[in-house]
Amino acid sequence: MIERILPDGVAAAEVFDDPPGVVLFPEEEAHVARAVAKRRAEFTAGRHCARTALAALGFPPVAIPPGEAGSPTWPAGVVGSITHCAGYRAAAVSTDVLSVGIDAEPDLPLPAGVLGTISLAEERETLAGLGEPAGGPHWDRLLFSAKESVYKAWFPLARRWLDFTEALIRIDRDGSFSATLLVPGPRIGGRPLTGFRGRWLADGGLLTTSVTVHR
Repeated sequence: MIERILPDGVAAAEVFDDPPGVVLFPEEEAHVARAVAKRRAEFTAGRHCARTALAALGFPPVAIPPGEAGSPTWPAGVVGSITHCAGYRAAAVSTDVLSVGIDAEPDLPLPAGVLGTISLAEERETLAGLGEPAGGPHWDRLLFSAKESVYKAWFPLARRWLDFTEALIRIDRDGSFSATLLVPGPRIGGRPLTGFRGRWLADGGLLTTSVTVHR
């Protein structure tokens, strides 16, 4: 599913339930030793997906402990992203691009009050113009997912937090979206990063989004 919105050169793996028998590396185990069962299952399945995706690039099994701000610590020369939600876990990795961010969410409305805290007025106006087609996608949840993917692509490049209101997202019906940064971005190839392009997919009761920054 997630591979349908990722470009060539990005390997992905996904599962729709938690595979049994997955063993964590000691460095990973230390981060979830006291976690509740739900968090442990998400973390473990996410690492399983990450190692499966890395294997597609020719990498042996390695530990992928959380690093700065909780982001995964990848092998040298690799960029990647991990996501999980109810009934879905996935990872995407690459040695060909500068950064990649993915996110998955249930295709359901956001809880009451959340949209106002994670969006800009212009974004809410755009969502209202899209309407609510029967059977989804739920645009408010898709906006949230797009912002999550943007942040995951941003952080390895900028190494600092990006607030929900610091990037303006525009969702298009054709399965694409754009993000315009409202704060200064890092310089990429001698030029300041000013925004991102992404893709989205609604299928099987899930929403998935991706952002890739090419060299």
